[in-house]
Amino acid sequence: MYNAKQEQHRSVAYFEDAPCYPVGKLVKLHGMRKRMMEEKNPEKQESLAKAYHAFLDGMEKRPDAPSRIYLWEEGNMPASGKYLENPDYRYNHDPDFKPYMYEFLLPEDVLPKGAVILCAGGDHGDCVIHEAYQSCLDFNRLGYQSFMLLNRPNRMPYTGQECGADAARLIRMIRKNAAKYRILENQVAFAGFSNGGLTGEECIRYYSGSRRVTDYFPDYVEDGLDEYDGSPDAFLCVYGPRFVGNEIDYTGVVYPPVFFAVGMEDTALDNLHWTYRDLLAHGIRAEVHTFMGVPHGQAGVSLFGNFDYPNFELWLPLADAFMQRVYGKK
Repeated sequence: MYNAKQEQHRSVAYFEDAPCYPVGKLVKLHGMRKRMMEEKNPEKQESLAKAYHAFLDGMEKRPDAPSRIYLWEEGNMPASGKYLENPDYRYNHDPDFKPYMYEFLLPEDVLPKGAVILCAGGDHGDCVIHEAYQSCLDFNRLGYQSFMLLNRPNRMPYTGQECGADAARLIRMIRKNAAKYRILENQVAFAGFSNGGLTGEECIRYYSGSRRVTDYFPDYVEDGLDEYDGSPDAFLCVYGPRFVGNEIDYTGVVYPPVFFAVGMEDTALDNLHWTYRDLLAHGIRAEVHTFMGVPHGQAGVSLFGNFDYPNFELWLPLADAFMQRVYGKK
């Protein structure tokens, strides 16, 4: 007997390792997953789960598949230690999950404009395909070195300090290797979608300025990366602003210029109105773009052949112009 939740859980690594698989198969897998999870009839759902299982069994990595680049040294990842089990596949990541990233680098004959980290929304999983993977490709085309972050998401069972630490770690890795990536150390942006946007702010909230990982995880052993700034130089928050009324303490926080993009039919619109006013009240530079008729979660959906909201695709060149303006002001 096939379990739809179990099959869905099994597919997470395929979605999150999107650069390793043929994109056409990933798109098909995404559609099969959607139909399987939405089916209400138990017998039909089991039949769909069986087909899903068979398709997963046939998935093979590309011959040129890249390797995961893990963020933390073995045995030295800052963690609360409270996440011990994953009953009924409630979370996409099991307790043994180790955060990692993929690089999307430009040819050596192309001078990069900077670096952009892409962090998908939700509990990651299938959100990674369009929000992180496709967006990495989009920013490559715009002239940026792109990095796909697979961190501990900003939701249960992880804490904001944990998800923020993963984001800060990748920022530090990029800064240390700025010469390798042919960028300046102060040209590292973080782009977060939906829940990934909340991750971006947790990174800024807990790891900007003089804040250190050991402030929250005293057992963590610092290494050379911790001497680099762990907060982004520009923050792209795509339909992921902080929830209404969720205040933060700005004391000691070094908040970078922030770019917002959200559809007018998005449930996050009220959050944006509240967050934008709060940021302005604290002297933080912010740029806001809203798009008529666009609902939540539309970044990169052209990957699935969805071209219903071409106006939202304008967020990409607008974000490009925003980053270049920020870097020109430094």
